[in-house]
Amino acid sequence: MNQFGTLHKSNGRYALRFERFFSYKPEDVFRVITNPSYFSQWYPFATGEMELRSGGKIAFDDGEGSTYEGIITELKKPHTFEFREVDDLIQISLLEEDEGCQMAFTHIFDDKEMAMYTAAGWHRCLDVLHQIVNGHPVEWKDNSAELRGFYREAFDRIS
Repeated sequence: MNQFGTLHKSNGRYALRFERFFSYKPEDVFRVITNPSYFSQWYPFATGEMELRSGGKIAFDDGEGSTYEGIITELKKPHTFEFREVDDLIQISLLEEDEGCQMAFTHIFDDKEMAMYTAAGWHRCLDVLHQIVNGHPVEWKDNSAELRGFYREAFDRIS
């Protein structure tokens, strides 16, 4: 299965989408995705402070003096977790399949120039999420440059 993200233009914005398969039920994966202590291990700048409800806030800290909050726009256990982070929208959905569940992770944003960096970052973050869901120790691979190169080439023809 392809682990790489795809980029699409939609309503004047860009949608970066990843699909990942987990051999666990949606309830189990959803619990990990929305657990603040796990969330802060795989999601960039997450502090672990989260009000897990529709309209709830998620605290972020970039580690360089800027703090901000996201707002949960949709929460439907165990299938949908969406939130707005500044002007971007993050959509995570889980669809049950025979042997587990399929996760669709979509990041909607405006700046195409950032797409290859954003894709490389999410690719790495979702690799770590996969490790956490599977009970493996977190290991951040040193593959940022390689991923940026791949995504630069893959997204070059998208206007």
